[in-house]
Amino acid sequence: TEILGSEALKRRVIDKLTLARIDPKAAEKYEKGDPAERRKIIGGVVRSIEQDLTIATTPDAPVIRVGYEHKDPELAALILNTLLEEYLVYRRNVLIDPTSPVIEQQRIIFQQRLAEADQAYQDFLVNNRIGDFVAEKTSLSQLQAQIEQQKLQTEAQLQERRARLAALQAQLGQVAPEVGLYRDLNTAASDKLAQLKVQREELLSRYKPGARPVQDVDEQIAQLEQAMGEGRTSADGARRFGVNPVRQTVETDRIQAAAEVAALQRSLEALNEQLQQVMDRRLRLAALEPRFQALSLDRDVLMANVRDFSVKEEQSRAAQDIASRTNDNIRIVQRAAVPTKGTSLKRPLAALALLFAGFTALCAGLLRSFLRPGLPTPQTAARTLGLPVLGSASLKPVR
Repeated sequence: TEILGSEALKRRVIDKLTLARIDPKAAEKYEKGDPAERRKIIGGVVRSIEQDLTIATTPDAPVIRVGYEHKDPELAALILNTLLEEYLVYRRNVLIDPTSPVIEQQRIIFQQRLAEADQAYQDFLVNNRIGDFVAEKTSLSQLQAQIEQQKLQTEAQLQERRARLAALQAQLGQVAPEVGLYRDLNTAASDKLAQLKVQREELLSRYKPGARPVQDVDEQIAQLEQAMGEGRTSADGARRFGVNPVRQTVETDRIQAAAEVAALQRSLEALNEQLQQVMDRRLRLAALEPRFQALSLDRDVLMANVRDFSVKEEQSRAAQDIASRTNDNIRIVQRAAVPTKGTSLKRPLAALALLFAGFTALCAGLLRSFLRPGLPTPQTAARTLGLPVLGSASLKPVR
């Protein structure tokens, strides 16, 4: 119905039948007019055809009724049949999208540009030794955070080991390198005392306690005991010295602490080198990021364009298939013919005149009622003024 009622279809009918055949008077003006007037004349003829054309449809019925009224019945049938014939042709032109080859060409152009953009993108990644720019950037950020955390831990351990090494070195100066392992006691005085006592016992077996030999031995025993009591007979025996085990332990801990300090220093240097490498890599990626973003944006835009034109191409191809199948099902059931019986408008005109007269009389009466001065009845006065009417006088004619 939209195609049947379109202005383009009516212009096709005018072009096929010519303006002189449809409206001779308009054709004479068309020949004498300028381009602007010609466009107005063609537009007026199109509007006249549109006003006289009727298109009726029935719900759930695959039939369209088309009618056309004109003072010349033969011309009316000719215009309507030409309209239907041009409809079948114009319908195919409308439903078959003429832009399909253009869409396909544009899609091919975008695909070529996308291939070039992909190649530039891959060359950029290969030349800069990048696998995945976004993933590598994220991994470098995480790696830098891990290295910095490990560096802080190593620095804390290094400070601890250095403090421990300093404490061990201080303790090492306070510990003697050698200590006495053991010493022999001098028992000569006690042995002599025991010998004198044994000798006294032997003398007592032969002499009396008051005998001179016994007294001599007693004097020696008493003198020796006095000397031992005063400590005059004590003397150091044999002594043995050896390495101090405490110093050995401290020295071992110091050597171990020094080794740990050296290892931590080396580890800290390696962490600093790794951190510097990661930072250099991140700075390089930051410098390459604008170029990467530009290449990625170009690829994304071209991919979106290729996808959109592919969808449009498929839609156009589907529309063409549908149009080629549905056009075969459209046909003219009955062509327009000249009516054999005319229609009189006398009775409808008489009825319309009677209705118009009655409507005019009603309007005149209402106008007279609204324009009449005063109030027609006491009840109207009471309702209008909101006051009770106590009396009324009838009108008298004016003499």
